[in-house]
Amino acid sequence: MRRVREERPEARVEIFPAPGIPEVQEGDDIGELIATAVPDLRAGDILVVTSKISSKAEGRVRRGVSRNEAITAETQRVVARRGETVIAQTTHGFVMAAAGVDASNTEPGTVVLLPVDPDASAVAIRRSIRERLGVPVGVIISDTFGRPWRNGQTDLAIGVAGVTPALDYRGLSDDHGNALEVTLTAVADEFAAAGDLVKGKLAQTPVAVIRGMAEYTTEEDGPGIRELVRQSEEDMFRYGSRDVVFTRRTIREFSDEPVDGAKVRRAVDAAIAAPAPHHTTPWRFVLLESAEIREKLLDAMREAWIADLRGDGFSEESITRRVKRGDVLRAAPYLAVPCLVMDGSHTYRDDRRNAAEREMFVVATGAGVQNFLVQLAVEGLGSAWVSSTMFCREVVREVLDLPPAWDPMGAVAIGRPAAPPRDRAPRNAADFIVTR
Repeated sequence: MRRVREERPEARVEIFPAPGIPEVQEGDDIGELIATAVPDLRAGDILVVTSKISSKAEGRVRRGVSRNEAITAETQRVVARRGETVIAQTTHGFVMAAAGVDASNTEPGTVVLLPVDPDASAVAIRRSIRERLGVPVGVIISDTFGRPWRNGQTDLAIGVAGVTPALDYRGLSDDHGNALEVTLTAVADEFAAAGDLVKGKLAQTPVAVIRGMAEYTTEEDGPGIRELVRQSEEDMFRYGSRDVVFTRRTIREFSDEPVDGAKVRRAVDAAIAAPAPHHTTPWRFVLLESAEIREKLLDAMREAWIADLRGDGFSEESITRRVKRGDVLRAAPYLAVPCLVMDGSHTYRDDRRNAAEREMFVVATGAGVQNFLVQLAVEGLGSAWVSSTMFCREVVREVLDLPPAWDPMGAVAIGRPAAPPRDRAPRNAADFIVTR
């Protein structure tokens, strides 16, 4: 990433295709093919190279494998799916249609995968051209991407060598004196899109030359494409429609980083969107933002658990082990206590129907808590729902000064995950389905 310090001088840009590049085969030297096609390349020229020819040269063509099988193999995670269309994150970190697998412009019965390391592909092409022509050029490996909120596709950079990937305008001021706080220009993507204008999709011209932008080339190969791949913790739209529910995993280890209460309140917004009987609102969330209150509650609950366990005849060793399970609550920098209220419930003449009425409200509370946990994960927060408060409800109501009708339904430990969740055995939906 390059910091912009002054206005770029007025420039004249020329973009033209590299003619006469033959059909690429495995083992071909792309740099040699380009140097032969455009022997008059100049220092500072920028080459935009379609990723497919790099893939073919590197043996990334698969024969006898269906496109869907190839997509599955190249997918790190599915972001969204609609019909046969799959938006997936690749092992490179790119989020794109079909994980970059392409069945066009290749022999029938074959599919082309992205290069294993597009930055390395760009470096190899750049060095090959310099060896043959003696001129330093910039190289961008490009591929086609769709974009959220926009129809149509455009080419973006997936590999970069010898080109500044991004320009950082932050800290500068515009003509009106306003500070530019978040302006980061993806220069490599702009070059990729510009090159595609002359390459085309059907013209069999996989390489474009951009001339007049030498100021954006660099002597070194540079940092590669990573500057333009947004890290997951910074991605506000990381989770697609398919995997948003699966973001929720029980987290038991938290960092010391404070929790933004606004994020928790947005999770409450999601919680109260859950279904409930009789058009009621059976959820209440007590947010424990005070460390003093959290400690007071957990101490009181601990004493109540110990007294109950001793009364049940458990050994001191067993009591210590069981009480230790509550440590996840002490480790969290933020706690929430979801409560059930029966406002709006119906009263019947027999206990069976009254019990069923309460069960409906308990189920609705569980749905609300599930929404709460999922939204916390979307906000980048880890959580663990612990049933502890259900075993000492009177103590919880007293410490937190809650109305008698509020029924604590566990406690949720919240914080930034300090470690990934533990692996769990895979579950097959078919094992949980009965069809009649």
